[in-house]
Amino acid sequence: MFPLTLLGLLFITARTDDKTKKGKNQAATKEDAPSKYDSMFQRGDLLEVPRTLFTHFGIYLGGGRVAHLIPDILPVLSDDEEAIREMVTNNRLILGVIAKCASVRVDTVQDFAYGSEIIVNPMDKVCSRPPLKGEEVADRAEKLQGSTAYSLLWYNCEHYVMYCRYGTCMSFQTFQFCKTVKKFILSQRSAKVTAVLGPVLVLYLGVVSLYSALVIVLVPFIIWMAS
Repeated sequence: MFPLTLLGLLFITARTDDKTKKGKNQAATKEDAPSKYDSMFQRGDLLEVPRTLFTHFGIYLGGGRVAHLIPDILPVLSDDEEAIREMVTNNRLILGVIAKCASVRVDTVQDFAYGSEIIVNPMDKVCSRPPLKGEEVADRAEKLQGSTAYSLLWYNCEHYVMYCRYGTCMSFQTFQFCKTVKKFILSQRSAKVTAVLGPVLVLYLGVVSLYSALVIVLVPFIIWMAS
């Protein structure tokens, strides 16, 4: 945990000078948020925004507020509740992914979007299940607030919103990623590369044995048959 602590201090403390300015800006925008965003979104809507290297999701609660599951390293490094409530920056988010710590929190629409364009209910077109009623979706999202375990592949923000809106815990991003990895690994090209590199590596390391010979033969064969 020490490397994460050191990285967190390097990345996060550099932004402390901006807290006052951010607080003022947030206070100025929160007043008009309810009337502005309640006319754009309905309670229980699923919101999608592009963020860093992936797409981020949240559930609109009304009043300019969004519930979303987001990785965050700061709760591990600090007990300062005021600092933790600040908008989660990309540095905090990336370190949270590495540390596998996250929380379901409620932020303003502005903080959730992080300057990106918001897409409303995109999953309604691709999910085989119909969406639940808006009030039930929002209630589910609110009940799950708090710290939670995080996995980039098996429990991320998309799993959270899919459960809230459709009653199924899944992630199309994860499915597509695994499909791409599977396509890359379980290919005939990978089998050929493994068949060539395996013997070279064994000879280089000098670990020639019956067991290593079986591995050299079986691994490329299994990849070839699965490709």
